[in-house]
Amino acid sequence: MRLYLSSFRVGNSPEALRGLVRGSGRTALIANACDSLSSGDRIESTLQEMGRLAAVGLRPEELDLRDYFGGDPAALTAMISRFDLVWLRGGNVFNLRRALHQSGADVALLGLLHADRIVYGGYSAGACVLAPSLRGIELVDDPSEVPPGYDAAIIWEGLGILQYAVAPHYESNHPESAAVRKLVTYYVEEHIAFKALRDGQAIVIDGETQLVVG
Repeated sequence: MRLYLSSFRVGNSPEALRGLVRGSGRTALIANACDSLSSGDRIESTLQEMGRLAAVGLRPEELDLRDYFGGDPAALTAMISRFDLVWLRGGNVFNLRRALHQSGADVALLGLLHADRIVYGGYSAGACVLAPSLRGIELVDDPSEVPPGYDAAIIWEGLGILQYAVAPHYESNHPESAAVRKLVTYYVEEHIAFKALRDGQAIVIDGETQLVVG
């Protein structure tokens, strides 16, 4: 399994991300964590994200999970299989989890990752969603902020790919850093395993090897 989990954007070690990616670097950008933005803001944000990925030598294309809501999970699996990397950007982790569930991408990604057919990369919400549980993240993201077309039910279970939670933007110059400090306190008080990342840092997992870079 190959993962690159950044606190903010690509982070300070893009070479570590590129080192995980095989093939031409074709990248599926999943921006559904930002679906509560206005249409114009979402388009602008997505274009900026694509530019940042292209700047480090990747070939990004948006994969909008809303196009697969209620559809055939096999079709989505086949689509994701065409890429070398999936990149899940930050935003509202609860909406990202909803989008992964409603499209069937949660099941598709688990299968492809365990078969080592794709790299999973992302930051902030894209890293947080891999935890066993999303409990506590309501201190940072609003679980009741539901975009049109989304199920309102809150999914508290993470994808469970990691055995710990990720607390991004810790002690950083980020608008959410103060809230993340409260999240870290929650994890400590509830005896929940976690890794706190400062902006610029990333967790790199390649098979049995796991380290923090940046």
